[in-house]
This record gives sequence, structure tokens and C-alpha cells, in this order.
Amino acid sequence: MALGRRKREQQQELWIATGAIDAAPGHVFYQRLNDLLREEGFDEFVEELVRPHYARGGRPGVPPGIYFRMLFIGYFEGIDSQRGIAWRCRDSLSLRQFLGLSLTDSVPDHSSLTRIRDRLPLEVTHEVFAFVLGMAARRKLISGTQVGVDATLLEANAAMKSIVRRDTDEDWKVYVKRLMQEEGVIDEDDEPTDEDMRRFDRSRKGKKVSNEDWKSPADDDARIVRMKDGRTHFGYKAEHATCLESEFVLSASVQSGTAPDTQTLAGAVVDAQVNLMRAGSDAGIREVAADKGYHSNRQITECSEFGLRTYIPEPKSNQGRRWTDKPETVQQSVLNNRRRMSRRKGKRLQRLRSERVERGFAHICETGGARRTWLRGLARINKRYSMVVAAHNLGLLMRKLFGCGKPRTASAVISALQNLFATLRTFLKPIPPQRFATERKWAGIRPGNSRMFPGERCLRFSTGC
Repeated sequence: MALGRRKREQQQELWIATGAIDAAPGHVFYQRLNDLLREEGFDEFVEELVRPHYARGGRPGVPPGIYFRMLFIGYFEGIDSQRGIAWRCRDSLSLRQFLGLSLTDSVPDHSSLTRIRDRLPLEVTHEVFAFVLGMAARRKLISGTQVGVDATLLEANAAMKSIVRRDTDEDWKVYVKRLMQEEGVIDEDDEPTDEDMRRFDRSRKGKKVSNEDWKSPADDDARIVRMKDGRTHFGYKAEHATCLESEFVLSASVQSGTAPDTQTLAGAVVDAQVNLMRAGSDAGIREVAADKGYHSNRQITECSEFGLRTYIPEPKSNQGRRWTDKPETVQQSVLNNRRRMSRRKGKRLQRLRSERVERGFAHICETGGARRTWLRGLARINKRYSMVVAAHNLGLLMRKLFGCGKPRTASAVISALQNLFATLRTFLKPIPPQRFATERKWAGIRPGNSRMFPGERCLRFSTGC
């Protein structure tokens, strides 16, 4: 065989037959997912759902089935931006096959995804989210009786260096320079350096960077929060209500970064119950588990009035509780919650909450590409985030049905099975008779004796000799 050389310059063919193109077999995960969506009538459902938001005539736009599939790809491939999703779909033949696009069809651009997202209201994404839950509910995979609620922080698309005052719209440099002039540190005609302003800002009294005084000029909905790694950044709060038995996320919402946990528990549980009803499930939420940040008299009382049993740890306090100024219903609800948390079931539900709700955050925010958002505004971020969580539920459904919840997992499983079969094929190949004769000779068995040496029976059975 002669040495092959790579072509330095390639001349494009004028005509090429479709059958001459080297087509990819497709990814087994996306093929199974497409079969599942086709079986459930996903394309017909989303087309009827978005029809009122499109004109009757004119040039056809991007099919809604392709749009939502591209958003699902963002989660499965761990891509956090629409530009990255469009490039990945344009580059991969298996993703083209998943989208239903041929080699001559153009992949929707990132700007098309933006226009479609702005066109469709938030209620459409909620209906798609409930449709995915309905796929699991029809297969009896959601119980929905025990729910865990928790929240995490998302990084907003806004920088702390560009903050401005809410009252005067002054940025940091103009504001500090004005303070220096008011205190007589510099004259009005002087221009201080950045080092002088930083030194003055560090030493001045009453320094406070609060959301009441500062805002982002790019995203007014973002709030200054402290991330888990200790950095101060503009961010949002994502809250999940997760089924503790099946791990499906029943409710997912993005709120202001400073929204207190002590005021959002009842809303998350109500949204989860509404989504279960939209999904066609007759399950009713009965028990709610949350961490100690959600503990408040008002929330526990509201959940008790709704018929919910709460399992929320009570924060430690050196002082005893005073009930003289509170209604008897509040005292009874809080004491019942305290009693339930002291039992074995309360500790078990807390372990399930910390394990399964946090695992959902890890899949969605870390490997799913939703920790950092490149959108601005609560409405847009909620649309994007709800579709990422819907893709996460699709992955859970795929894992329960086929054993693989992500394409990388499917590839790893297939590779492991191929290696296992290759190893078994090597180990189980027929052993020549000369080897048995040698083994019998070493075991001290004379030729012609029907007795077998130790392990010969198992060896002959496994090798087929």
C-alpha cells in the first residue's frame, strides 16, 4: 500500500449526487429521544400551541419543533449561549438529523432564536414544561406526594464595574469624585487618579454598596448578591420544587436575587401542584421538605392551612420562643413542624432533599450550562431557564426508559459495552486441546483417564470445548 497524501488545495465539485455523500448514522441517544417525542406528538402539540402568535400568511418561519429541540440541545451538550447552540447544530450531522434538517437545509441562526423567544410569551414555555411532565406522568413515573424545595444563585449578564446610582445615574468614578469635592479633598478643577479615588473610597465612613442605592444600567432586574464562591456579583435566584421519589423537577422559577426564601415556599409548592394538574397527573402534594432558610411562622402556617406537612429545620437560637403575641394556630403549626423534624422520617426527607434537589442543580446549572445567563430581564431568563429544566426532565425520562440520560452517558455506555464484548470474546475463545493435555499432565493425570483436573469442568463450559 502506497503512502497517501492529504490534498493541499481542494476544488469543489460542480455537481454531486446525494447518495455519494458520506452520511453519519446518527447518535443513538438523539434517535431514541426523537422516537419518544414523535410517539408523544410533540411537534403537533407545539405547532398548535404557538399558532395564535404567528400571522396567517407570509413566509414560513422556523418550525417550533426545531426551536424547542435546539433549546434542549443546549442542555444536553452543556452550551450556555444561543450562538454556541447554533454553531454546534450547524457543525454536527447527528444534531442535524435530530432537528430533521438535511444537508441542504440551513440551521436557524442565533438571531432567529432570539426573535422566536421574544415573540412567544412565558405561558407557552410553561405549557411545554407541563407537556414534558405529562410524558412522565403517563408512564406512572411521578408520584408527587413528597416535594423538596431549594434555591441557588445564577450569575446575571451585568458587571459590577458598570454600576450606577439609582437616584442620580452617576457611575462609581463620578460619585466618588463628587464626594471628594464635597469633603474638600480636591478642588473642582482637579482630576484625581484611579488610585486616589480607590484610597479615598476605602477610608470613607458609611460606605455601602446596596441594591437600594446602586443598580446595573444594562439589567435593572438584576440584584447585587454574594455568590457561593464569595464573589459579589449581579445575580438572580433560581428555585426548584423537586419530587423526592422520582427526582423530576415539578416547578422551576427565576426570581430576584434578593428575594427572601422565607416568602417563596408556598408559591413554589402551588406552582408545582398546578404543573402536575396540567400534566394530567392526579397526584397531590402532601409533604414539603426545605432547609432552615425557609423556616418562618407565616410560611409554615400557610402550608398547614393548605393541608401540607412541612419538614423544615428550625434555626438554632439561644433564646426561647415567645407565643403570647401570636395566634394559637401559628404556635400549633410551628410545634408540629418541630415535632416532625425530630422523627426519623424528617431526617430521611432532609437527606433526600439535600441529595436529589442539589443533584438537579448540579445537572442543570453546572453541566447543563445554566449557571451563567447571557440574557437580561426576568421574563427572558425565565423562558430560557424553564426550557433547560424541561430538557433535564427529558433526560431523567430517557434514563428511566433507556438507561441513559445524556448523549455523553450513552456514548460512554456503548464504549464500555464494546470493550466488555471484546474482552469476553478474547477470554472465551476456544482453547486448543494441547493446552488441556498439558494441564492434565501437570495435574498428574495419566492419558486416557476420564478424571478432570481442578477447574477443567468450568473451563470447558466457559470456552465451549
